[in-house]
Amino acid sequence: MTAQMKSESQGARWNLARLGSMREAGLIVIILALCIAMSFASPHFLTWGNFRAMLMSFSIEGIVVVGMTILLIVGGIDLSVGSVVAFSMVVSGALFLAGLDPWTASLIGIAVSALIGAVMGFFVTVVGLNHFITSLAAMVIVRGLCLIVTKGTPLSLFTLPPAFKAIGQGSFHGVPYVIIIFVVVVAVFDFLLRRATAFRKVFYTGSNEKAAQYSGIRTKQVKFWVTVLSSTLAGFAGVIYMSRFGAATPTFGAGMELNIIAAAVIGGASLNGGSGTIFGAILGMALLSVVTSSLILLDISVYWQDMIKGCILLAAVSIDHLLHRRKA
Repeated sequence: MTAQMKSESQGARWNLARLGSMREAGLIVIILALCIAMSFASPHFLTWGNFRAMLMSFSIEGIVVVGMTILLIVGGIDLSVGSVVAFSMVVSGALFLAGLDPWTASLIGIAVSALIGAVMGFFVTVVGLNHFITSLAAMVIVRGLCLIVTKGTPLSLFTLPPAFKAIGQGSFHGVPYVIIIFVVVVAVFDFLLRRATAFRKVFYTGSNEKAAQYSGIRTKQVKFWVTVLSSTLAGFAGVIYMSRFGAATPTFGAGMELNIIAAAVIGGASLNGGSGTIFGAILGMALLSVVTSSLILLDISVYWQDMIKGCILLAAVSIDHLLHRRKA
């Protein structure tokens, strides 16, 4: 890069960081306001049982959000995450029932998920398709594979050993292992995204791919490996779900991509690429969880929940579009 390009890049990064911190601060205020309001509306809201349920509800999805956020930053999107989560469960469960130990079966399930990401990355970087079409096709294909492997019947895995079940059902001094794993994953990737040089290439590629290419960044490789990472984290989440529920359901995760994308966009990740943070995406996930919990405690029909989440997503995307148009 030339000195001018470096200066412009640093200025852009500072502006994006400032915008991101403002978005995150705003989300924290909204979440706190909702919590205060709900504490008056329902005596059950500010209880450890309710907060534990909310944390458990979004912790595993939060692992998938991490991969989706990085993919959105690079300028991509993955509609297949729900199908990949289910396929990881199905492959791992089927191998366990075939006689393989659950640990090896789970590693194979995660590896297969990574392979799905590699296939999508190939079609995006080599064939030249965009992420939307590629992941849409993968979503349908992988879901079909789930149904083929299980013949449409959930796999009962009640014979899983206690040590493996502890991942999804156990706790350490009252804190579920699921939440601990979630916090570790978020902390590691948030640090890497903010500090690691390799992950800065994700922002450069998403902000201006041509300029990134001229500066020597192999943007196709960046896109490929980020796509693989997204599917791998989805596969990892699938293994945790299998451990938690003791089953592998071929239809599990249908519609999950809505929550994942909504959380990332609400948290500041742009559908145009080039901006976003892991912390912001997790705050977006937390906001959706608080909204869902509030609707349940207020005894509002479950049929309204998807509509309300869709409205929140539409509002977040509209704000993102207006911000980018104003910046342009």
